[in-house]
Amino acid sequence: MLLPSSLSSPSLINSQSATRSRRRTLAFSLKLNSSNRLVEMGGVETRISFESMVIKPPSHPTYDLTTIIKLALSEDVGDQGDVTCMATIPDDMEVAAHFLAKEDGIIAGIALAETVFNEVDPSLKVEWSQKDGDYVHKGLKFGKVHGRAHNIVRAERVALNFMQRMSGIATQTKAMADAAHPALILETRKTVPGLRLVDKWAVLIGGGRNHRMGLYDMVLIKDNHISIAGGVTNALKSVDSYLEKRNLRMEVECLCIETRTMEEIKDVLEYASKTNTSLTRIMLDNMVIPLDNSDVDVSMLKEAVELINGKFETEASGNVTLETVHKIGLSGVTYISSGALTHSVKALDISLKIDTELALEVGRRTKRA
Repeated sequence: MLLPSSLSSPSLINSQSATRSRRRTLAFSLKLNSSNRLVEMGGVETRISFESMVIKPPSHPTYDLTTIIKLALSEDVGDQGDVTCMATIPDDMEVAAHFLAKEDGIIAGIALAETVFNEVDPSLKVEWSQKDGDYVHKGLKFGKVHGRAHNIVRAERVALNFMQRMSGIATQTKAMADAAHPALILETRKTVPGLRLVDKWAVLIGGGRNHRMGLYDMVLIKDNHISIAGGVTNALKSVDSYLEKRNLRMEVECLCIETRTMEEIKDVLEYASKTNTSLTRIMLDNMVIPLDNSDVDVSMLKEAVELINGKFETEASGNVTLETVHKIGLSGVTYISSGALTHSVKALDISLKIDTELALEVGRRTKRA
């Protein structure tokens, strides 16, 4: 799925529960209107309803989501196809299957699931009672897909894998974002290789903000850069010189430097006071000190924020958990970044069932519905 750069920030769009049928089209366009958007699907264009895309995904200059979807489908069917379906289900049978939440959480990946079903069979019809970012409770039927049974079952696991991971990320992000207020919660680059766009989209759905997408869209001077450059001042000088020579000042979203001590912060502020620097944010790394009683000491973090005194955005990093993030958020930092949002996510349990009454009966027996 080739995504235009205009989709780089989250935006809420009114959505109604509606049945959406897919059809092939010969026209290609990235123009959006009130009901539809067109996206390229591996050389064949497919019309996808815009109504299901409540929160727009972040953009990437080279990332092709369609390739990932095709690969995920291909690894399931291999070179023989779905042999169980072919053996047990008549080829022309049509069914309706329902999406069922097996635990409480924030649903995410609805728009992506539609793309999966569309890739398998554009004639499949999908409808939803919820939208990306909504809260779902255990036992809720929140969507339905109708059409050829073979194709629904073929798309089922891939769609669910995306939705379960995205919903797990969105659920964790929502909890962290609420607790971090008034600071804003960010994820990191600690994502599944090849699925960064998906993971970061889920963070947006959960109410978080996106950190840099990759190495290309933000200058982030970290500890290894500083060590090699010979200190924070040398590192900043080198970056400012590099950006100026290549006229990248307007193209780079942000220049952030990681600091680990009060001395490094003072060096950064001293340099910035004498130079027309591109620096916009100071990362305060591991200035949250864990205590023996599972609490944290944020006095060093507060001192750093007071020293910076609003001259630059601030970002707290290190020892960020759901239990500590509220205290960190009250320190006065602008942002809090947490790798755990994506690298340690617990997937939300979701299923797709044709016989939902039996599924609910089994779920109650196993305490999963």
